[in-house]
Amino acid sequence: MSDSQILWDSKRPDIQANPHPWLARLRREAPIHPHVMSDGNISWLITRHRDCVAVLRDPTWSASKFPPAILAAIAADPSAPFSVVARAAQAMMLLKDGDDHARLRTLVNKAFTPRVIAELRPRVQGIADDLLDAAERRGGFDAIADLGMPLPLIVIAELLGVPLESRVDLKRWSDALVTFLDGTIREKGVVAAAAACGEMRVYFDSLFAERRARPRQDLISRLLAAREVDDRLSDQELFGTVVLILAAGHETTTNLIGNGLYTLLSHPAEHAKLLARPELVESAVEEMLRFEGPVSLTDRRNFSGRPRELLGREIDGTSEVTVMLAAANRDPEVFPDPDRFDVARADNRHVAFGFGAHFCLGAALARLEGRIAIGSAVARFPSLKLLDEGPLWKPGIVLRGLEELQLTV
Repeated sequence: MSDSQILWDSKRPDIQANPHPWLARLRREAPIHPHVMSDGNISWLITRHRDCVAVLRDPTWSASKFPPAILAAIAADPSAPFSVVARAAQAMMLLKDGDDHARLRTLVNKAFTPRVIAELRPRVQGIADDLLDAAERRGGFDAIADLGMPLPLIVIAELLGVPLESRVDLKRWSDALVTFLDGTIREKGVVAAAAACGEMRVYFDSLFAERRARPRQDLISRLLAAREVDDRLSDQELFGTVVLILAAGHETTTNLIGNGLYTLLSHPAEHAKLLARPELVESAVEEMLRFEGPVSLTDRRNFSGRPRELLGREIDGTSEVTVMLAAANRDPEVFPDPDRFDVARADNRHVAFGFGAHFCLGAALARLEGRIAIGSAVARFPSLKLLDEGPLWKPGIVLRGLEELQLTV
């Protein structure tokens, strides 16, 4: 089939509501497919699990979303409207490669250890219980606004050591930055992201200074103390890391909880299975991540200075490779009966958290929050039901989540 016969338009409402039929057709008929982006450049969509894993594990494909020279030029000009965003992007490990990425990840890992995550379990459970107590008093709740959003936001704020009174600002900043991180709707949010980033820089510089003077048992203090040999995080790297933890860590977990509850309640037999066997919550959350994950895609670029070949196509420095995680997660070569939702599915090798060197640093925390939020909601409210079987999905195709999800208890 020729390239022109398959249309992928991420702005189409029907594709945003349910991209899976289009992704299945691409995976089946055109496993590498050219998509013309708004700037006229080509994005090569890859959809098979094996191809997605191969690109993500190959360090010669760059994780940077912007050409380094362009990003550096914007960052170097303080008068440029988006220089503060560019400087934060330059320092984010998510957008770095090779030794630069490994160095930052090693430093941040020291403040994000399994022990730290394990110690959070009682507090995460307590927050979930408080939110579900309020839902029970109301007789129903919005799984996004009343559980999926506040739970990870409170956890992230407490983890960072941000005072309670600043959490409204954290949410506002996070919303602006998440729009910027989604390349399919970025142009709508550039100005708001720049303003949010500027406000965040002023706020966190003050907080960093306070923590240097009076360290506490919080993530910012741990990041300030983190070192490998004599290597510390620079101020810009520290800020970029906090921005990433806030924006990526909060929004994606909100989507996991909302998407997971929607998927579960849309499959009554699986809901009943989890009610009868609550020990399946771990495999259920993994299946939710596979079936309707919080991130649909990621991308890689060729900054080698010369064209390179991928699946018979030539990829130059102006093009990008879009790794369609949502398509890989329903590849029948890896997942038997991939469009069947099964809370007891075994050997679930999904790529919802990515793969390779950039595997999501916060995966363990997201899993903990997802298992507690979803498991607690199901156990607390055995008759939990959807009030709207066709809820509205958020705009954009990179981060996949619901605007709201009204449930009755």
